[in-house]
Amino acid sequence: MQKGVSTVYQALYRKWRPRSFDDVVSQPHVTTVLKNQIVAEKTAHAYLFTGSRGTGKTTCARIFAKAINCRNPQDGEPCLECDICKAAENGTLPDIIEIDGASNSSVNDVRELREGVIYTPEMCRYKVYIIDEAHMITTQAFNALLKTMEEPPEHVKFILATTEVHKVPETIVSRCQHFDFNRIRSEDIVARLKYIASEEGFGMTDDAALMIARLSDGGMRDALSLLDRCSAYADNIDMSVVSNAAGIAGREYLYDLLDMIAAKDTAGAVRMTDELHGKSKDLKVLCGELLAQLRNVMLIRSTDGARDLIVCMPEEFGRLQTLASKMSLDRIFECIAILQQTNDRFARAADKRIEFEMCMVRLCTAGSSRPAAAAENNTDIGELKAQIAALTKAVNSGTAAAIPIAETAPKKPEIPQKPKKKFDPNNFTPLEEWQEILEIIEKSAPTIWAFLKNSLACIEGETFCVVVASEWYLKRFRESNDRVMLKKIIKDYYGKDFEFKIYTSSSVDITEKENPINELIKRAKSLNVEVEIKSK
Repeated sequence: MQKGVSTVYQALYRKWRPRSFDDVVSQPHVTTVLKNQIVAEKTAHAYLFTGSRGTGKTTCARIFAKAINCRNPQDGEPCLECDICKAAENGTLPDIIEIDGASNSSVNDVRELREGVIYTPEMCRYKVYIIDEAHMITTQAFNALLKTMEEPPEHVKFILATTEVHKVPETIVSRCQHFDFNRIRSEDIVARLKYIASEEGFGMTDDAALMIARLSDGGMRDALSLLDRCSAYADNIDMSVVSNAAGIAGREYLYDLLDMIAAKDTAGAVRMTDELHGKSKDLKVLCGELLAQLRNVMLIRSTDGARDLIVCMPEEFGRLQTLASKMSLDRIFECIAILQQTNDRFARAADKRIEFEMCMVRLCTAGSSRPAAAAENNTDIGELKAQIAALTKAVNSGTAAAIPIAETAPKKPEIPQKPKKKFDPNNFTPLEEWQEILEIIEKSAPTIWAFLKNSLACIEGETFCVVVASEWYLKRFRESNDRVMLKKIIKDYYGKDFEFKIYTSSSVDITEKENPINELIKRAKSLNVEVEIKSK
């Protein structure tokens, strides 16, 4: 190296990006088909590569673009020696065009692409368009691209890559050969990490490689990025280095909080919430961390401690086992459901701290009341065990034995329920929070809100009642799908299901100024149309 000249460091995931199909791991169902198509010269005009991040979608697109244009292809692989391959790897080949769908998503961008498609390649056999993050392209832009993708010129190939295939229109998907990339297996990531570590000149333990593989969640790019961070900590990478680099060290607060939830220590959990909030801990992130650890507790409880399914440090596994022994599976399920509900409610919470404190109280009191049906079931099981024991003893001794039969307690006469009072839409106490719910309805379903904005509501037992002025809307409500939308909004707000009924009331003035019907009457009169309002 010349004095005063420094080399630019390149991230490991870029430096060790696969250059041929044989280097791609865990995707044989994709690479084999693509290689066979290249050998047989039966490549499609458009491809769609889908899958989670870091699984090789863009990498395979680049290799495919090189291979079909390579001057000396070898069994469907690029030779990596010709001028085409070298220019493609340097990013200087004008006939392989990579487009970022996020920043080129408009109709004008697609129009420019269509104008460029008609020109023949400068150096290669095919002009290849690789569109990354394809789901970010607008529907209008996709519609403008439809005809070109369906019948492109013979010298053009399209490759679309996306992590969210459900956002790509079906009309586009149907015009492409679709390949779904799997998450990369942990053992393949471990093997790749150890190979790269040896080539880069730093040591790595097997446990550290396995922990990086688990933390990367099936993405090779994430694994190599974490390996990059670990190499900055130390030349010999072990579990402690991985925990520090990944930010999973010092999580005692998380397990202390879970211990309090398991012990139903409401006061302690709320105090710790206050302490973490004071340290500027993001409560939404904390909610996600609790969910991840309760998932681990659930797996330990339900699979007899399947270590290979759980992502944690070795010293944390013992605490998770202790937690699993303290909590029943039903209570774990209930706690997970509460945390998921809280996570969803954060978006519309006025104060996240209050929302999280409510969550802590609910978690600490979850499963405190045991259903009577469960107790009866356990009693039945105990009686059944006694009968089986008696039968076993009788069989072994060769004598008849009296089988204990549980005495059936005389059934108590059922007390007839008092008839429910019929709801009177002209005489009830309105809900104070109905206006707040109407604001949510206005954002989600403005058409429904237009008819409900002057309405009133109340809760009668398990029924949610809404009182409107319009007989016409009552008829529309019965015939439309409004009930489903309103029931969902009410369930999200209160966290429980209600029966939903709508009434009209004489106490709501139909001539009220803001009533939507009056706007129709006003328009009719302006057009000299006679209008007659009939009162019952």
